[in-house]
Amino acid sequence: MAARIRKLIVQVDETRIEMNRTIEPPTRRAVAMAVIENPCAGRYVEKLDELIAIGEELGGLLGSRCVQALGIEPAQAHSYGKAAIVGESGELEHAAAILHPKLGATLRVAVGKGAALVPSAKKRGGLGTAIDVPLGHKDAAFVRSHFDAIEARVSDAPRADEIVVAVAVTDSGRPLPRVGGLQVSEIKGEDGLR
Repeated sequence: MAARIRKLIVQVDETRIEMNRTIEPPTRRAVAMAVIENPCAGRYVEKLDELIAIGEELGGLLGSRCVQALGIEPAQAHSYGKAAIVGESGELEHAAAILHPKLGATLRVAVGKGAALVPSAKKRGGLGTAIDVPLGHKDAAFVRSHFDAIEARVSDAPRADEIVVAVAVTDSGRPLPRVGGLQVSEIKGEDGLR
């Protein structure tokens, strides 16, 4: 079953000055959100295959939209993350079904690889509920300069029978990182950690 998408939103956050210092090139984070109908809303469903398939579809769609919004090639993506907000007639397991079994595989294609786990968050909420989409480097989880988050919020969603699904992609780490750890130039990208 294809996702029934009511709305797509794509935003880019670009930091040019931090602590009165010019950031050159600017750091950029994109978040793409889909407001979808929850086919399992209002009832208990044992097998969540419909939502798993929707997650697979949205990983590629939303990841590609982020890459396009940043104006980069997929391989130039640095970090990624995913999140979902379930409306009141749904349950957290609906968000888990979308986010975990298959969304990551198609997101990795959209960003040209990705050895690290995709950080995630989920919650239940009503219209205008915000969620922080956690971010981590796509190839090495220990790159501290890329530990970050971006807020996702849709003013008129989720309705009771909807889910807001968000994917975030960056072209860099935080502005002015200086807390040590593995550097981007040291990434091996073999095990998803270093």
